[in-house]
Amino acid sequence: MTAAPTAPTSPTTAPAVTHPLDRLTADEIVAARAILDTAGLLAPTTRFAYLGLDEPAKAEVLAFTAGTTPRRSVRAVLLDVATGVAETVVVSVTDAAVTQRTPIDPITDGQPPILLEEFIAVDEIVKADPGWVAAMARRGLTDLSLLRPCPLSAGVFDLPGEEGRRLLRVLSFVANRDDDHCWAHPVDGVVAHVDLTARQVVKLIDAADLPIPAEEGNFDDPAYTGPARQTLKPIEITQPAGPSYTVDGNVVSWEGWTFRVGFDAREGLILHQLAIQGRPVIYRASVAEMVVPYADPSPIRYWQNYFDTGEYLLGAQVNSLELGCDCLGEIHYFDADLADGNGNADTRPNAICMHEEDAGVLWKHTDLFTESREVRRQRRLVISFWATVGNYDYGFYWYLYLDGTIELKTQATGVMFTSSYTRDTPWATQVAPGLGAPAHQHLFCARLDMTVDGVANTVDEIDIRPDPIGPDNPYGNAFSRTYTRISSEADSARDANPGAGRVWRIGSADRANRLGQPTAYVLTPQGQPILLADPSSSIARRAAFATKHLWVTRYDPAERFPAGDLVNQHPGHAGIPTYVRPDRPLDGQDVVLWHTFGLTHFPRTEDWPVMPTDSAGFTLKPYGFFDRNPTLDLPASTATHCAPTTSTEHTANGGCH
Repeated sequence: MTAAPTAPTSPTTAPAVTHPLDRLTADEIVAARAILDTAGLLAPTTRFAYLGLDEPAKAEVLAFTAGTTPRRSVRAVLLDVATGVAETVVVSVTDAAVTQRTPIDPITDGQPPILLEEFIAVDEIVKADPGWVAAMARRGLTDLSLLRPCPLSAGVFDLPGEEGRRLLRVLSFVANRDDDHCWAHPVDGVVAHVDLTARQVVKLIDAADLPIPAEEGNFDDPAYTGPARQTLKPIEITQPAGPSYTVDGNVVSWEGWTFRVGFDAREGLILHQLAIQGRPVIYRASVAEMVVPYADPSPIRYWQNYFDTGEYLLGAQVNSLELGCDCLGEIHYFDADLADGNGNADTRPNAICMHEEDAGVLWKHTDLFTESREVRRQRRLVISFWATVGNYDYGFYWYLYLDGTIELKTQATGVMFTSSYTRDTPWATQVAPGLGAPAHQHLFCARLDMTVDGVANTVDEIDIRPDPIGPDNPYGNAFSRTYTRISSEADSARDANPGAGRVWRIGSADRANRLGQPTAYVLTPQGQPILLADPSSSIARRAAFATKHLWVTRYDPAERFPAGDLVNQHPGHAGIPTYVRPDRPLDGQDVVLWHTFGLTHFPRTEDWPVMPTDSAGFTLKPYGFFDRNPTLDLPASTATHCAPTTSTEHTANGGCH
């Protein structure tokens, strides 16, 4: 698929800060670092494990007056890599002052997110360890330059000697040469436990001498893939009059929709103050956590559970979309200003892509009596980003539709994490000769701070039920719905039920449509499995949010992350379990929905050597929000771009934007 040549409209410089929720700028990052340095909080060994905008409380934002100067603060997690001492700090960029310091206890609070330099350091640490080198040599692997140690978050398993240590666990792969993809050649049976502060291997497990798969999996090598097919004809995507959206700094307007674009090193893309026809729907929407639990119970791999958001900072792994065909058509890019490990500004160009897409038929009818024929096409605005976390690549697509529908789709692709495969096992699939891919899940948690026609909302669970035969249903054809009000936080832990067509309605407590029904949106889940690990397991404690499809809490600006503020090596029960413990009433309150959804992946041979995208997500649809179909005013589509199938005229191949 190609796009006709269109110039990207991305700004080359960040817009001036005019609103409390504007994306963090490089200048603000530089200023925050200077303030911390002046305050004496930065030693040569201090690293920034996280830095992001410290968002004001909702009431402050809603009271903000356009044209005034917003107050801006930055939150950072600092780690001394020499001592392991860490703290969370808040810096007022407006006042040039450190306003808050909170020490981090590594035993009770967990560890800061993993630094890029720590991933890099592991290669040096394990290759300097005599035990690890000997384990490799026993397998005939003596060229250390071809070995690829893969550092992974350690989890918490109450193992002797691990409490309080900053750890990574290391599995290894080998490449046949520098351009050979090592994922095809796992060096299975060996795992190193690395203390990052001490910079040493503190435990080495050499449990099995398993064969190293020999077949390569170089999906980018024509010698492996064969010649590229020549049968695909170009698909041209053009908008001769330009896009239908407008962009003013961080504010986007499109066909009645307005919202603010945000970006965070942890969550990635954030949509703020999403409204349609001037009516609020969502105050803040993001994917606030993501966990990838693996199913292999072996002594080498039982600990494989990765929080890609809280441990690895998903947003910081964002791809720049200036190369390749990540987006097609008339594109607007937004850059992301992040901080590197030293607290310096690191601008990622083209981090966020926005464009319009045709989305098929919106509505259509050919009438028998009037002989009228009407059809209108659906269109959607797409706001997306991609991040690469180790072997996997993830795409996050927010879709806004003309009829008021909101959709989130996440895509997983990349290369599966592999193992040696010597016997049939229920926990892995053989995907190439001697090469296994363990079963695993990709579970996402969307944080949806709802404001459906205002901050006073209600939440109902709606199920479809068949009605029994009786006086009111003598022929047994009736079915109806049941409504269950979610009235308090302790009552809010809910499972999807596809068999009952279960949805959750978020309605306004203050506003009704012309028929007297509450204006509302309905969250429709896909209803796929959530966390499958045993309830007593470590991962069930640490990813408690993923044990239910839905939780509802009262808005609290401090409650941002479903697995807690510090996820890395946290013992568990943080985040949502603590948020719902007060059992605050929800009816008619300012509510936040936490929706867990995802993929359960039993690998296929077709997923190797690179995985076709697999998707998960949900939709939010207006449900009595409008008095009638809001798209009746759409003009009929024209056929100016349709050509007979016999046409031999083709526009020249365009570039990818």
